[in-house]
Amino acid sequence: MTTTASTPVATLPASSLRLLRTAGFVSNFDRFCIAPMMVLIGPRLGVPLPTVVLAASIYYLTYGLMQPVWGVASDRWGRVWVMRVSLTGAALAAFASALAPNAPVLIGARALAGAFFAASIAASLTYVGDTVPAAIRQRPLSELMTAFALGTAVATVVAGALAHYLSWRLVFALPGFLAAYLAVALRRLPEPERAPSGSLLAPFRVVLSSPWHWYVMAVALLEGAVLLGFLTYLAPALEAHGVPTSLAGAVAALYGVGSMAAAQVVKRLVGLWSPVGLIVAGGVQMALAYLLAGYSQATGVVVIVALLLGGGWSFMHSTIQSWATALSPTARATGVAMFGVALYVGSALASWLAAPTAQAHDYRPMFWLAAVLTVPLTTAAAVGRARYR
Repeated sequence: MTTTASTPVATLPASSLRLLRTAGFVSNFDRFCIAPMMVLIGPRLGVPLPTVVLAASIYYLTYGLMQPVWGVASDRWGRVWVMRVSLTGAALAAFASALAPNAPVLIGARALAGAFFAASIAASLTYVGDTVPAAIRQRPLSELMTAFALGTAVATVVAGALAHYLSWRLVFALPGFLAAYLAVALRRLPEPERAPSGSLLAPFRVVLSSPWHWYVMAVALLEGAVLLGFLTYLAPALEAHGVPTSLAGAVAALYGVGSMAAAQVVKRLVGLWSPVGLIVAGGVQMALAYLLAGYSQATGVVVIVALLLGGGWSFMHSTIQSWATALSPTARATGVAMFGVALYVGSALASWLAAPTAQAHDYRPMFWLAAVLTVPLTTAAAVGRARYR
């Protein structure tokens, strides 16, 4: 049984923030662990790379499509309830992924894992939106982004090393154990107050009647494609040049290091820089990163690329995410969920469309396309945020 917390408060208790960060960490670990293993999983299951990419792409797709389902459930039954139920299902799906005997079962298990892990990050963000005033909300959101980035970094390092030296199946089992632990531990998290959601579809009507929600979702769709979709191919690009899987995973994991370092900077800049300035700073880092990646996929260059992409994510995404939490306070979870739908559908589409190019090991035009797309992304995000009041 959860208790009720007052809302809003100036800061979150450290214990509550720690649980939210852990939930986001395990969600990102599970989501990013497959990227450095794709080249290894294919031969183990006797399938080509595009088939394994499908397991990653369908994960992103179900992750995105389940966002509104969990959002409505969260607005109706509570943030903590949703996290505990979804993490229970996520643990089972992770174990099924680890035991998959063939590619179809793996693809199905990853689809279910994406569907269940979809709740954790959105519910964590919504919890912060419910309990922290908008003026200082980006600071705890940056703390969450740090945990999310750590999950990404640990996933890519651990996944590459474990898959190379032990088994890729162990990698999928790890988030299963963490999810099972959290499903129990989150009972200690106080349930924040929220306005009654009314009918089941009432939150959707609030969100979908807002032009600003549509605008932010369009920005999120492009952001998901530009960053998350093409980010998937950093490790495979290195492996195509003969870099061992473990090293490729470690280099790609520097994305998380860059994101964590930048998140600490962003926390200090909130209130000193405008949201538009933070967005532009993030866009510049992302564009420069993809230009470098297109120029060369040498290990030293990709190290810089990964760090810059992590920095770009922290500067741009935390700002857009904070914006999304403020749009519809009476349907906050559904609004954040719809933002997530757009973000991860964009990611899934980009990774799927780029799969044939990756199969041909032709990464240069792929990364240059990402650099070009960063320009309209940054422009749309910055202009929209400047006009929003």
